[in-house]
Amino acid sequence: MSRISKPYEIVERALELSTADGCVVIADEESSANLRWAANSLTTNGVTRGRTLTVIATVDGAEGAASGVVSRSAVTAEDLEPLVRAAEAAARGAGPAEDAQPLITGVPSSPDFTDAPAETGSDVFAEFAPALGDAFARARAGGRELYGFAHHQLTSTYLGTSTGLRLRHDQPNGTLELNAKSPDRSRSAWAGRATRDFKDVDPAELDAELAQRLGWAERRIELPAGRYETLLPPTAVADLLIYQLWSSTARDAAEGRTVFSKPGGGTRLGETLSELPLTLRSDPNAPGLESAPFVIAHASGDSGSVFDNGLPLSRTDWIRDGRLDRLTTTRHTAELTGMPVAPAIDNLVLDGGGERSLDEMVAATTGRALLLTCLWYIREVDPATLLLTGLTRDGVYLVEDGEVVGEVNNFRFNESPVDLLSRASEAGRTEKTLPREWGDWFTRAAMPALRIPDFNMSSVSLGV
Repeated sequence: MSRISKPYEIVERALELSTADGCVVIADEESSANLRWAANSLTTNGVTRGRTLTVIATVDGAEGAASGVVSRSAVTAEDLEPLVRAAEAAARGAGPAEDAQPLITGVPSSPDFTDAPAETGSDVFAEFAPALGDAFARARAGGRELYGFAHHQLTSTYLGTSTGLRLRHDQPNGTLELNAKSPDRSRSAWAGRATRDFKDVDPAELDAELAQRLGWAERRIELPAGRYETLLPPTAVADLLIYQLWSSTARDAAEGRTVFSKPGGGTRLGETLSELPLTLRSDPNAPGLESAPFVIAHASGDSGSVFDNGLPLSRTDWIRDGRLDRLTTTRHTAELTGMPVAPAIDNLVLDGGGERSLDEMVAATTGRALLLTCLWYIREVDPATLLLTGLTRDGVYLVEDGEVVGEVNNFRFNESPVDLLSRASEAGRTEKTLPREWGDWFTRAAMPALRIPDFNMSSVSLGV
C-alpha cells in the first residue's frame, strides 16, 4: 500500500506538487451498496468502492487566468505528479478563462478534514431487507409481483486549494424504486422514495400503495387527448421543476435565450409567476435533504465555475411567494448580469402552504380529473417558453367526484413548468419525493402535489 493513501494526504500532496499560480484539488471517495429483486425474490446485491481525483490548475497571463482540469479514477500516490502536470499543461495550453476569478479564501477549515472517509455497506439495509422480505410474502399472497432495486451511496468529498481552503463534506444518497405487476403483466404500478439511510422507508407501506393502484387498474377506460384537470403527484412536480431550475441561469436569461428573459431586454426577476403563495428554494441545511454547504465544481459552465470552489452556500429562494426572486449565477455571471451571486445548490423544495395530502386532494375533487403516477422521457421543445414534452408512466387514473374509478391510457404531454405554476389552482402538503426521470442525477427534493385545471395531454401514448 502506498505511503500516501488517505484522501486528505493525497489532496495535500497534489497541492505540494503544483507549480501553477493556483490549484484546486477535489478528492471524491465513494462507496455504495445495492439490492435488486424480481418476482418477489432477491436477485443480486453488492458493495463497491471508488476514488476520483480532480486537479484544477490556474495560470495567470497577460490577458487573464487560464484553467486546466483533469480528473482520474483509482488514483494512487504514484499517479499524483502526472495528474498534476497534466492539469498544468492543459491550463498553459488554454486561452484565458472567461469565468476567471480569484480563488476563494477565508473559509474556515472543516474540523474533520483529516478524518477517514465515511463508508456505506450492506448493513445500511439491516432493517430494510427483512421488511422487504415480508413485503414479498404479502405481495405473493395478494397475487402480485414486486420488482425493483435499492441503492445507497456515500461520497466523502475533500476539497483543498492553494489559497488555504481545507473543506470536507459527506453526502449520503439513497434511492428505492419499487414496481408491482399483476401476474399476467397487464397492470403495473410504480413507487419511489429518496432516503439518506433507509431507516425512513417502509416496504409494507409502499406495497400497500401499489396494491391499491393495481386494484384501480382492474377497470380500464380509454380517453382521448385533450386538456384535463390533473393532479400531479410530488414526484412529477419535482421532475418538472428540477428541469426549470436547470434552465434558470442568469446569463442565458439576460441574453434573451430563455423563458426567464423579458421581451425587449432584461429578465423577469420580480415578476409574479404564480398567484399561489409558492416558494421554490434550495437550502444546504434543509432537514432530511442536506447537501454540500459550499460549491463543489469539477468543471465550469454557466451554472458553475471551478474558480468558485469552496464558496459558501446558504438558503436561496428562486421563487418567493409566487414571484421570481433569483436566477442561478456564478461570481462571473453575477458580474456580467449585475445580479446577486446565487450558485446552484443540490436540493430543491417547493412550499405552497397547503395542508392536504394527495389522497385528500383526490377526495376533494369535484367532477372529472386525472391522477398521474409519474412522468418520464421528458425533453425540451422550446427554451423560449420552456415547453417540455414527455410521457405518463405506470398508471394514469380517472377520478370522478372524489373517487378513483379506473385506469386510463397513457398520454404524451406538452407543458411548460413555468406556465403550470401560473395555472395551478391548488398546492398540497410538501413532502420528500424521488424524481422518476431525473433520479439518477438529482434526488434531494420535497414537493407538494399540484392541481392543474387544464393540463395538456397532447396525444394518446401506447407507452406503459
